[in-house]
Amino acid sequence: MSETNSAAETAAPHRYTAAMAADIEARWQDFWDAEGTYEAPNPTGDLAGDPELAAKPKKFIMDMFPYPSGAGLHVGHPLGYIATDVYARHQRMTGHNVLHTLGFDAFGLPAEQYAVQTGTHPRVSTEANMENMKVQLRRLGLGHDNRRSFATIDAEYYKWTQWIFLQIFNSWYDTEADRARPIAELVEQFENGTRATPDGREWSELSATERADLLSQYRLAYASDAPVNWSPGLGTVLANEEVTADGRSERGNFPVFKAKLRQWNMRITAYADRLLNDLDGLDWPEAIKLQQRNWIGRSEGARVEFPVDTAGGITVFTTRQDTLFGATYMVLAPEHGMVERIIPAAWPEGTHPVWTGGHTSPAEAVTAYRKQAAAKSDVERQAEAKDKTGVFTGAYATNPVSGEKVPVFIADYVLMGYGTGAIMAVPAHDARDFAFARAFELPMRCVVQPSDDRGTDPATWGDAFGSYDAKLVNSANDEISLDGLGVVEAKAKITEWLQEHGAGEGTVNFRLRDWLFSRQRYWGEPFPIVYDEDGIAHPLPESMLPLELPEVEDYSPRTFDPEDASAQPETPLSRNADWVNVTLDLGDGPRKYRRETNTMPNWAGSCWYELRYLDPNNDRQLVDPSIEQYWMGPREGQSTGGVDLYVGGAEHAVLHLLYARFWSKVLHDLGHISSAEPFHKLYNQGMIQAFVYRDSRGIAVPAAEVEERDGAFYYAGEKVSRVLGKMGKSLKNAVTPDEICAEYGADTLRLYEMAMGPLDVSRPWDTRAVVGQYRLLQRLWRNVVDEETGEVTVVDTEPGEDTLRALHKAIDGVGQDMAGMRFNTAIAKVTELNNHLTKAGGPLSRSVAERLVLLIAPLAPHIAEELWRRLGHTDSVVHQDFPVADPAYVVDETVTCVVQIKGKVRARLEISPSITDEELEALALADDAVVAALGGAGIRKVIVRAPKLVNIVPA
Repeated sequence: MSETNSAAETAAPHRYTAAMAADIEARWQDFWDAEGTYEAPNPTGDLAGDPELAAKPKKFIMDMFPYPSGAGLHVGHPLGYIATDVYARHQRMTGHNVLHTLGFDAFGLPAEQYAVQTGTHPRVSTEANMENMKVQLRRLGLGHDNRRSFATIDAEYYKWTQWIFLQIFNSWYDTEADRARPIAELVEQFENGTRATPDGREWSELSATERADLLSQYRLAYASDAPVNWSPGLGTVLANEEVTADGRSERGNFPVFKAKLRQWNMRITAYADRLLNDLDGLDWPEAIKLQQRNWIGRSEGARVEFPVDTAGGITVFTTRQDTLFGATYMVLAPEHGMVERIIPAAWPEGTHPVWTGGHTSPAEAVTAYRKQAAAKSDVERQAEAKDKTGVFTGAYATNPVSGEKVPVFIADYVLMGYGTGAIMAVPAHDARDFAFARAFELPMRCVVQPSDDRGTDPATWGDAFGSYDAKLVNSANDEISLDGLGVVEAKAKITEWLQEHGAGEGTVNFRLRDWLFSRQRYWGEPFPIVYDEDGIAHPLPESMLPLELPEVEDYSPRTFDPEDASAQPETPLSRNADWVNVTLDLGDGPRKYRRETNTMPNWAGSCWYELRYLDPNNDRQLVDPSIEQYWMGPREGQSTGGVDLYVGGAEHAVLHLLYARFWSKVLHDLGHISSAEPFHKLYNQGMIQAFVYRDSRGIAVPAAEVEERDGAFYYAGEKVSRVLGKMGKSLKNAVTPDEICAEYGADTLRLYEMAMGPLDVSRPWDTRAVVGQYRLLQRLWRNVVDEETGEVTVVDTEPGEDTLRALHKAIDGVGQDMAGMRFNTAIAKVTELNNHLTKAGGPLSRSVAERLVLLIAPLAPHIAEELWRRLGHTDSVVHQDFPVADPAYVVDETVTCVVQIKGKVRARLEISPSITDEELEALALADDAVVAALGGAGIRKVIVRAPKLVNIVPA
């Protein structure tokens, strides 16, 4: 402490300082915990409480799950937590029963990687990180109902994550009913014959393995051999959403390859239409809705069958079925299951040499090309490169409308992840097909009239392909002609023809793929699945849940050279043989089983955590229906129910948010919850950024040690560069909330983060600017407490007219800003009011002081509690009514109206803000200054904009 500060505190021992703030904040945090101030009562059950509070309108406010990082919090992390806390406090003060709590999303890769490096069990490091974060968060004065907090790694929590998985596993999607139903109802249909088996045999004639395989085609959770995103460097597979735009792992930035592995999947595609349609009823940012719509990727078109002589047919999905007459070859994704079935033993006679890739047989060519394609990411495969690669399979298919034989290629620009993994190539009207056809000397047929004068012979065209939206040409056979039709008419006509001839049908396709739900990791939820000796999957009964993670000697999945695309996963759980191989009685006597050795992805626990907040101690059911209905059930304005406000980063648009919506819909369909959507209102907060300073080598240097001289920046005498970026430990620019709390107090930190700018906009951190909010609190304190004696200075007299107007305008503005989450402007209005009271001089009226304290209570709760108690109240400020503005004082008594003649101001009138145009015109024309300025001239026009402006145009 400096000598100046020490002397000032001696002269004013009751001044609001960092030391006083620390004392006040610690005392009130202890008080809130002891009194259960933030406990939100349920209507029934073990958390039922004050019935009067439970009878109030409810408000369920949530933050996105934090992950307990070992680095702890920096000042950017609490931005959303403080914002939801301020909003929740305001909602309590406006008559709501507010549920606001916070848990931890504690399974995940960082703890496992730390365990691999140090040998520390992931639970030990994770729980230590959680305790550290709890201390940091508590210091901020967040009003959480701590009875409801939990971590996803708690066995009593992930018991229900496993239970939900089993509900999904034991369900199928009934397209006729448009909802999920228990798999037992599907089995009943097969048993009684109302639904036929694919080959027409009786259900009783199928073996156990055949039944299991058939049901897997319907189950909402199923295991299958399918192309997956395999990251050898991580030793695990990844969902599409976990692969970056440049084809690398979101975590670790390792290369990602396509591999075929047996993995668990969630049939999220069954819900594609509902996930898309229900977005309309959600109060979400349009940018997030657009991302989800694009990710789901609904497109209307047709499925078309191209017969292959020896192997049935190849199905393609196309949105441009009107161009079928222009399809001159086909392309399959290298991974397509039809490839092995169609390739002949030898090249057909007359095969073009450029089609073979220099190989002696189709099988050799396909094998070599598949190996080449597997080394590329999906992004690389789809890149618009000039050189197109591929190889002829040796097979021909028949174009169903032209009857022509068209060669079938495999090429890496076609992906299994879209449509059927096969395309009909129309090179005259598609850029990639055009480039491929040029490279492989394939025929091209123009079937859409070019919009320019290039003509209809693609052989004469340059590098550009032809128009796609004009009239159809060259599109006729003996039974149908599309010539002269527009695109819409041609699509409808050819679709009808395809259906009549059994060659295809109109259909809808989605970009969305089923959710890959397996990870080759240790630190995750074990699957409640065992396999019998025939490899059939069996769900564990609820009585055997939770299935807890066993101990293992080595936490790491086996990792490989990041570039080794041929490597195969090996999971940590597979190394505990005693856990993997078990004898269980699942209802038909003791039998030997093998446990699933993959674990669930880190997204599993966050798919349903909002429900656990409601009823956190329930060990009998997922959630009590009446409690879920109370907090999340559908109501006016929220037809699908859900959390009232959900705040978090925009980076989870197509990961957590899409997955959570899917789980909610399944649970809703099965009757477990009333809400079909998890989150009704979504708000994306911005990011707190910080300057990053780098030396000449590009290495980040400690930001706190950088000096600014003459507009340049120096570290240890060396000039460094400065750019605005993220805040983080690795960038050496992190500022911890602990530092700011120690220097100014938590209330100051809260105010500064809320005052930095609009909540949804990113903004730069500036430690030097924090002092501005500290001074606001000091002035507020001085307006109520004598710094020398510590006595309250308010008086029981009525305030003056000017003060009443300033007070009620602030109450009106702050209330609206709080409700609209415009906390920066709310703080500005509180500051303006406080400054007015300071300048007015003299002791504050008690009624003004109390309402001033109530105004700032949501933003700075510790100092508000302290002043509220010093003002003589014995109850907490948390549940006081937020002040209500008197309309008579909110409206200005008079406003100034400017009167102009020929654009020049000739008079200023003080008038009522409610004056009419007619009244204002008469008043202006009668004003002495206006009459004098007109000098008897006639008036051609009077323009009135009550109450601010009158513009007179002389004749």
